[in-house]
Amino acid sequence: MTLPHKISTLLYVFDVEDRVLLLQRHREPNRGLWSPPGGKLMTAMGESPYACAQREAAEEMGLDVPLSHLHLTGLISEAGYQGTAHWLMFLFEIRQRLDRTPPDIEEGRFRLFHREEVAALPIPATDRERIWPWFWEHRGGFFSAHCACNSAESTQWTLEESLPVRDSHG
Repeated sequence: MTLPHKISTLLYVFDVEDRVLLLQRHREPNRGLWSPPGGKLMTAMGESPYACAQREAAEEMGLDVPLSHLHLTGLISEAGYQGTAHWLMFLFEIRQRLDRTPPDIEEGRFRLFHREEVAALPIPATDRERIWPWFWEHRGGFFSAHCACNSAESTQWTLEESLPVRDSHG
């Protein structure tokens, strides 16, 4: 299927209570759903995924994140997501802890959630199906996965690499 290829970062940020920061999106993709903050790479500028993560953290949350505080936890490719695009997503955990919830932005509103609360939230189907479980399993490690998004009801996942870290975050 010939579709545009979009590249983005997702930022998994935690507070001192280990609650994760999520954004309820006001825009597509995933309008109305809760997702980690992040955004698209400036590919025309040659921006790296790490530079994108730093820029998005500053723009969306007001955080100045040094490279040493970014950990690439996951790499997800989605073919034909919602029939509109192919996505390549870099999932970064930001090691520095939030001391406050960032103010809401044009793209949505921020809230902090405990790990067990995330499953009950309205989140994208692919996040619920595989991305969140793999993120929790690999937090502190690394994973890479591919999703063939055949339709809204049919996805086929392949875990391409798995390097979990045991007992680091419960």
